[in-house]
Parts: sequence; structure tokens; C-alpha cells
Amino acid sequence: MLSPARAGLGWGLLGVTAFSFTVPFTRVAVGTMSPLFIGCGRAVVAALLAAGALACTRQRLPRGVQWFRLAIVAAGVVVGFPVLTSFALTSASASHSAVVIALLPAATAVIAVLRGRERPPARFWITAAVGAVAAVGFASLQGGFGRLHWSDLLLLAAVLAAGIGYAEGGLLARELGAWQTISWALVGSAPVMIALAGFAMWQHPPTGTAVDWAAFAYLGVVSMFLGFFAWYRGLAIGPMARVSQIQLVQPVLTICWAVLFLREAITWPTVLGGLAVIACAGLAVRTRMVSRA
Repeated sequence: MLSPARAGLGWGLLGVTAFSFTVPFTRVAVGTMSPLFIGCGRAVVAALLAAGALACTRQRLPRGVQWFRLAIVAAGVVVGFPVLTSFALTSASASHSAVVIALLPAATAVIAVLRGRERPPARFWITAAVGAVAAVGFASLQGGFGRLHWSDLLLLAAVLAAGIGYAEGGLLARELGAWQTISWALVGSAPVMIALAGFAMWQHPPTGTAVDWAAFAYLGVVSMFLGFFAWYRGLAIGPMARVSQIQLVQPVLTICWAVLFLREAITWPTVLGGLAVIACAGLAVRTRMVSRA
């Protein structure tokens, strides 16, 4: 039988593996579908699955302030990250996006520190700041003449949104359960997402090949729903700081899928930028772990 620490890491790795396909498959879907439809429609698909799961298992309703905290989770991982990345990937490559999103572990650690009112050592803030500078520097250099492209701003905003959603969701999963947390967040945000998805369909009726629709189905069923079962389960078992380190392998996997499925060419700036951001994020998370030991 696995120890709690190993179980937490195992669930976290399973969730990260599921999430690693999100950027490449979003890149596939935005080739023929509206980014607003992709970002909101996937949440509608996941909300239907979540509602069925909650009803079949007769889960108790969240109480009081838990609804507010669920709204924070929904704003970050149901609305913010999917919609922002969908729009960003209309012009940014999957491998480029993976490097910017590699900042997410550090962002999650920083949000968790602020949320828990911790006082980590100065080196935590230094490594987190260097990681942010590395991500912004990479994006601006790739944009040409040191300028950030609008897609990079969207990706950085998506990282912030997901960091907030991950940190709050990991804490809330200890009270409501792992899959229950994302399910209630999906169901609670469903009315807004249904309205936005309907508007997107009215503006641009979705079309696509079987591959495009398969990518969209993955985003709705796995990226938006089943992946969170594993991820929040891992964060809930914890320790959250250690499990969050698993996110460091996500950009590596995403770049591999971009090469394999999208035939994207990987340049040395992408490799070096990715290594720099991942290293800084890893140091930030590890420093926080040591400070809490």
C-alpha cells in the first residue's frame, strides 16, 4: 500500500499528465472553432458530467463561505485559464505557450503563501521573481525587439488565474473532497458558461473535422473534469507544496506533445527559456517546502 506522500505524488502526476495535452489540443481546436466557444463550451460539457456525478452520489451542498471559495476556484480554472489560453493560442504556438505557462508552479506557490499568510525566507521571493522575469523576458524576446505580444499577456493572466484556482481548490478539496470541489465549481458557473457558449455559437457556428471535435471533447471531459479529480486529490493528500512540484514536468510533456502531434519545431531559445523558468519555479517551490519543514 502506498504511503500518503507517495499517493499524493501519484495522483498529482496523473493530473499533470492529463493537463499536459490541454495546450496542444486547444491549439488544434482553435484552428476551426471560436476561442470563446472552446473556452466556455468545454466547461459546459464538464458541468453536465459534474452535475450527473453529484446527483448520482447525492453529495451534500457546500455551505456558507464555501460557495464564495468555489466562485474563486471557478473564476480561476473554469473561466479564466481556459478562456484566456484559448484566445492566446489563436496566434501563439503550443511550445511557446508551454514555456510561459511553466511559471504556474511558482505562481501557485506564491498564491498559497499569501493565502496562508506564511512568511517564507527572502530567497523564496527572489527565485519566484527571477522566474517571472525569465518568463516575461522569454516572451518579449520571442515577440520581437523586446516587445510582449498580446497573446503573452493573455498567457500570463491565465497563469495568475490558474494559480489562484489551484491554491484555493487544493485547500477546499480537503473539506469537500477532490472531485466534488471541481464539480461544484463547474455546476456553479454553468449558467454563465452556457450563456457565453451560446453567444459564441450564434456569432460563429462551430465547425471542424473529426480530429478537431475529438480535441474539443478531450478538453471538456479530461482537461476540464477528470484531470481535476486526480490533481485536487493529490493536492488534498499533500503536502501541497511537494505535490505542486509535479507541475514542473507539465511544460516538458506539453512541448513533447507539440512536437509529436503538431510537428512544431523546437528552437534553442525555447529550450533555454523553458529550462530557466522551470528551474526558478522548482527552486521557489522547494524553498517554500524547506521553510515550512
